[in-house]
Amino acid sequence: MRMRDIGSAWRVLAAGVLALAMGAAFAQPPEDLARERAEARAQSGEVLARLYAAQPSAKSAIGHAAGYATFRNLGIKIGVAGTGKGKGLAVRGRDRRETFMRFVEVQAGLGVGIRKYDLVFVFEDEKALEDFITKGWAYSGQTSLVAKRGSKGDSFDGAAAISPGIWLYQLTSSGLAAEITLKSSKYYQDKDLNAAPAAKQ
Repeated sequence: MRMRDIGSAWRVLAAGVLALAMGAAFAQPPEDLARERAEARAQSGEVLARLYAAQPSAKSAIGHAAGYATFRNLGIKIGVAGTGKGKGLAVRGRDRRETFMRFVEVQAGLGVGIRKYDLVFVFEDEKALEDFITKGWAYSGQTSLVAKRGSKGDSFDGAAAISPGIWLYQLTSSGLAAEITLKSSKYYQDKDLNAAPAAKQ
C-alpha cells in the first residue's frame, strides 16, 4: 500500500473513532445497555461455536490460554476506501471476567462489496491480554498472513501469530480462513458497556 493510501486510511479511521466517541457521549438507558451486553455475549458464543466446528483444536488452545476476544465485522467497500466496524467481547481465562470491546477499520484500494467475517484473538500470556484490554490494539496498513498448519490437534493450528503472545483466527462465510487479512484497524474498550450499571432506586 502506498504511503498516501495509508495516510488516507488512517484519517478515515480516526474520523470513525471520533464519531463513535461522540455518539457514546449521549448516555444510553440502562435497559439498552443491558440488551447490548446480552447481544455481545450471544454473538461471542456464536463466533466460538463457529470456530470450534471449523477447527476443533481451537477449543483446547483457548482453554489453556490467558484469555480470548471475539469480534464480528460487517465491512462495506465502495470506491477507494472501505470501512468496517463491530463489537466484541474479551474474556480473561483465569476468572472469566468480561470486557466489552469495539473496533473500526479502513481499507484503501478500489472495490465494491460487503464482507462479513468473525475474528478470535487468543492471548498466550496475561500481559498481552491486559495490554489489549487496557491500551487497545492497532494495526496500520494491510497485509495477509498464512495461518499455521501443524499436525492434527496442534496448538493454534489454523491461527496466525500477529504479535508477541497474540494469535488470530479469522472466519469468513466459507469457514476458517487459511490466509488471514489484516487491515488498518483499531480495537478499544466500549466505555459505555463496561460502566457499572446504575443502582436501582
